[in-house]
This record gives sequence, structure tokens and C-alpha cells, in this order.
Amino acid sequence: MAHTPEPDQDGLDAVAPPHPVFHVEQALLGAFLLEPQRLGEATGIAPDAFSTAAHAALFAAISSLPAPDQAEHAAHPQWLDAVLAVAREQAPGLTATYLHSLIQVCPWPPHTPAYARMIEAEHCRRRLATAAQRLMHSAHDTSLPLRVTATFDEADALGCVVDDIATRFPPHAGSLPRTPTPPQATTHDQDALDEERLLLATATAHPNSIKQMRWLTPGDFTHPLHAGLWPCLTTLIRRNTPVDPVTVLWEAQHRGLLSTGAEPQELLDLLAGPVGTPEHWGERILHRSVLAAAHHLGRRIEALTHDPANTPYQLVVGSRRALADLTAVRTRWQHATTEPAPTTRPARTRTAKGTAAPRAGPPQTTTPPAARISR
Repeated sequence: MAHTPEPDQDGLDAVAPPHPVFHVEQALLGAFLLEPQRLGEATGIAPDAFSTAAHAALFAAISSLPAPDQAEHAAHPQWLDAVLAVAREQAPGLTATYLHSLIQVCPWPPHTPAYARMIEAEHCRRRLATAAQRLMHSAHDTSLPLRVTATFDEADALGCVVDDIATRFPPHAGSLPRTPTPPQATTHDQDALDEERLLLATATAHPNSIKQMRWLTPGDFTHPLHAGLWPCLTTLIRRNTPVDPVTVLWEAQHRGLLSTGAEPQELLDLLAGPVGTPEHWGERILHRSVLAAAHHLGRRIEALTHDPANTPYQLVVGSRRALADLTAVRTRWQHATTEPAPTTRPARTRTAKGTAAPRAGPPQTTTPPAARISR
């Protein structure tokens, strides 16, 4: 006879995650094995809601088999053999001993709905973490032909997960999530620095283009000095002040940029040598900013999901706040990449040269009087 491994031999207990939900799953499965008719009390979960493949296979087997008569099940537990046989098709390491241990660890079968709700909540946490990881991967995947579009699609998918969790767990009065926000990742990309320098130099040479670039903000720049110089340019344009490297240097001095260690000649050299158009370099900078914001969004939500103290309600609140920040950057990206609709004014009809057509009067409801015949 083939040897049947015990739970400690097949690794079911050895690989059990140290999270409380693992013990909740054991209690729920034990309740079903002890009283199969309680399966209908567990709503909102499916096999993928369980944290291990063995537990998922057991739940799928229990759900696929008709529940036996309770009295017959207590006297002749052949139903357990059928559950084990079906479950072992997906999890060969399962044993009859493990099924009996599940029955023994179940503290109170009538608490089945509460156990199912806990498992549903933890599954929502894992779904949210997975969606955040996919978003971060998309933001960093340089092989994507339209990386920003793909990243926005993943952000929309993440938003759908958040909305589904909010539907499953309606809002209630409670504290906001206290999970610390991870710091913004610092980048040392030489291409980004070069593009920012080219933008500043080109915008200084062609300042009129800056008026149409309100979609670019200092926060989109990766270097603090470059972020400080952009408001210098926009301020000079708003004041209708002449713009050239010297006037920008003067404005930078008033804003305290020279006190950070930047030398005057360094700023003048930085603002020289324009190439291309400000719009081109501005879109490149905003492109990087969008992807960085999406990656930071994923990190924020991932941090929320890794904090076990957060309830589903707190996960929803924290995720929606993080998504709102990406939405603001996304709106600016749409303004930058969408051609403005042409404004055309309808032509006015004239009856004669220099004479406007008369306005239409109210509809006539009576027969107009006969025309007077002049003598």
C-alpha cells in the first residue's frame, strides 16, 4: 500500500503563512466538513479567496459536491472521502488526517458567516496589492510601445478593484489609515536632467510658448534647481517682463536659488544653447512625471495593503486618496497631448453690404393686416 504522507510531511503546516487568515480558513473549512449544510452561509468568497492552494482545492471540492444529510454524515462520513478525492486532484498533498485536524480546530461552526467575511476581507487586500504591483510594473516596463496609455489602463483596473471593495464593504464611521506614506523615489536619470536643461534653455529663447504650457509644474522636474527655475520663467511671462538668461538669473536670485550653491555663471550656461521647442521637452518631462506618479501610487497602495491594521474601509479611503493624486497628473497630461478644439464663430448673415439681418420676431398667431395702399 502506498504511504500516505502526514500533514507535517507534505508541508501543509510547514508552509502555512503566519497570518491570522490562515487559521480563519482552517476554522471555516472545518465548519463545512463538520456541518456541510452551512456552505450556503458563506457568501462573497470563491476558491481564489483562500491563501493556499490546498485550502482553495478543499473549498472547491466542498462546493462542487452536494451536501449530505446531516444525520447520515454524522454516522457515516463517506462524504469526507469524496471531498478528499476531488480536492486531491488539485492538491495531491492533502490527507485524511489534515481534514480531521480542520474539524478539530473549528471553534464554533455557527460562526461560519463571520469566518467567511474575514476571508473575503483578506482576499480584497491581496487583490489590491496585486493591482498595485501590476501598475508599478507597467510604469517601469520600457518594452511597452505606449507606456503611459498602458499605465493609465492599469490605474483604471486598480480603481475598479477599489470600487468593488467599497461595494463589498460599505463605508462606515472610523479612523483614517495611519500607514506612513513611502517617500518619493529619487531618480538620477541623466536623460531626464538633459531634457530639463534643454527645456529651460529653449523656453528662455522662446518665452511665448510658456503661456500654453500651464500643464507643466515644478513638481514634474527631477532636479531641485530646475524645479526652481521654471517658476522664474513663468513669473517673468506673467509680469510681461523681458525674458533672457540675465533676467532669469535676476529672478532666481530673488527666489533664493543662488543660496543653494548654484553659481551665476552656471545658471547662465544652463540657459544657453536652445534646441527644439519648449513643448517637445515639456511633454518629455511630463511623460516621466506621469510614470513616476503612477509608480509612487502603486507604492502607496502596496504600503497600505502590507499594514495588517488597515481594515477594508481604510484600504478604500487610502487608495482613493492616492488615485486622486494620479488623476491630477493625468488631467495635465491630457491637456498637454490633446490638440485644442478650433474655435469657429458662425458667420453673420447680412441682407446688404454693412447691414445686419433683422432678428426673427415672435411667431404670428393671427392673420397679418392687409397692406395699406398708398395714394
